[in-house]
Amino acid sequence: MIELRFESTLAADAATVWTHATRMDGVNFELGPWVRMSVPASFAGRSIDEAPIGEIVFHSWLLVFGVLPFDRHALRLAAIGPGMRFDEDSTSWLQRVWRHHRRVEPRGAGRCVVVDELRVAPRLAPAFVVRLIVGALFAHRHRRLRRRFGAVAG
Repeated sequence: MIELRFESTLAADAATVWTHATRMDGVNFELGPWVRMSVPASFAGRSIDEAPIGEIVFHSWLLVFGVLPFDRHALRLAAIGPGMRFDEDSTSWLQRVWRHHRRVEPRGAGRCVVVDELRVAPRLAPAFVVRLIVGALFAHRHRRLRRRFGAVAG
């Protein structure tokens, strides 16, 4: 099992960042331009706050540069809240286990911390390759968050 953790302190209030983090347009902003997740029309514009817990919310194609499919993801949420957090417990063609825990924690007026913790069990690729790719993708996501909302040092 691969375990990774990423943390960024942002110059934005937690509610604004939570809204971004729980909508697929926010997810795709973070992933872009390298990867995009498809979203069925029935879920477009909705927040995961509205999603059912414990069942597949939808299936998504993961697309390199937004066009070339490389994986099929079955998005399932294990929990949302309390507070601004979600626990995703999904699978995909490439990942036997994809557990993504994200929390957004207020840090005073106009600041928050975003923490992503991942546990991944690959199906096909060697663990060290998956660790490199997933690590690079989430480092990229946090760079994009810091660019969008501003970073707070320390």
